[in-house]
Amino acid sequence: MSTLRLGVNTLFYLPGEVGGSETYLRETLEALQRQPQPPDLVLFSNAENDRLLRAEFPRAEVVPTGVAATNRLARILAEQFQLPGLIRRARPDVLWSPGYTAPAWCACPQVVTVLDMQYKRFPQDVSWLAARAMDMLYPLAARRAVSVVAISEFAKSEAVHFLNIPPEKVSVTLLAADPSFGKKADAPPAAVRDAPYLLCVAHSYPHKNIPLLIRAFNRLTAQIPHRLVLVGKARLGEPEVLAALRDSPAGRVLRFPDVHFRDLKALYQASDWLIFPSLYEGFGLPVLEAMCAGTPVLTTREASIPEIGGDAVLYADGRDEAAFAEAIRTAIAMPAAEREQLIASARDRAATFTWAASAGQLLQILSEAAQKA
Repeated sequence: MSTLRLGVNTLFYLPGEVGGSETYLRETLEALQRQPQPPDLVLFSNAENDRLLRAEFPRAEVVPTGVAATNRLARILAEQFQLPGLIRRARPDVLWSPGYTAPAWCACPQVVTVLDMQYKRFPQDVSWLAARAMDMLYPLAARRAVSVVAISEFAKSEAVHFLNIPPEKVSVTLLAADPSFGKKADAPPAAVRDAPYLLCVAHSYPHKNIPLLIRAFNRLTAQIPHRLVLVGKARLGEPEVLAALRDSPAGRVLRFPDVHFRDLKALYQASDWLIFPSLYEGFGLPVLEAMCAGTPVLTTREASIPEIGGDAVLYADGRDEAAFAEAIRTAIAMPAAEREQLIASARDRAATFTWAASAGQLLQILSEAAQKA
């Protein structure tokens, strides 16, 4: 059997800016290279990620487009008009587009990953113009692709519903947490070492529900010694976050817009609880990362989250501020033995999610698609 020549459309990938889709791309590429029969990678890069891709994947062939992906219009045009020519010359057996969109025409079969459809459920997460572009590009990619990949059963149901594609066209490949989250980390940043804290890892998109978390925490500050540590960058929900923070006692909420991966692992492991109030997730990596790190999780039963957390996390109503506050208070007061049992159960469950399995399933999908040339 000849080695699969796999083209990968990375034009969507802005290092440090695209959240879970960045983790998905990089972890999957690394896991693909560890497969028993790894594909030959041909990575189509943009101006912002070209150097990083060359450094992280030295065995891959990197084909630059030169397009600045920070310019959304330029990226869309490059994907539709420049990328097909580069693909024709590079001659991959199949093109994988991990970031929702793909060229309308391609000289080889295509597979596209649709991670979620949050902009349909939460239109306030994106600009009106961006939403209209997605309305055009997402269905186009799904129709042109031989196969569509979703990252959870929930994400599959959303893709089928909103993109009007048959369920049999969509395959599910679950994500995983980096195993190093479960290995003892260094001390967390000095700013959090002098008091217990609750952790939330999320950019301030409206669907992440951070304002409700802050207001719920504000109700408890007189009863608990904890601080609230927020890790994530400012996004379209930032005004509501800032409004909620105005009622927080001084020094009780700390924000880290950007942290090194090493510090993120330490923040997980040193926190008392991960509090994840999100109302929409295609997968929910922070939940799984905390489970792997040995940090108990309080989250919601929304979207894909129960699919990931199962019975190894606690749930609360993310649409009821008072109820969520009470759930936080109850979690903090959990008896030590019960807490340790929850942590052990979460570790066991997290271990069933692996990048090797995810990449192996994806490679099978890509190989089958390549045969349809």
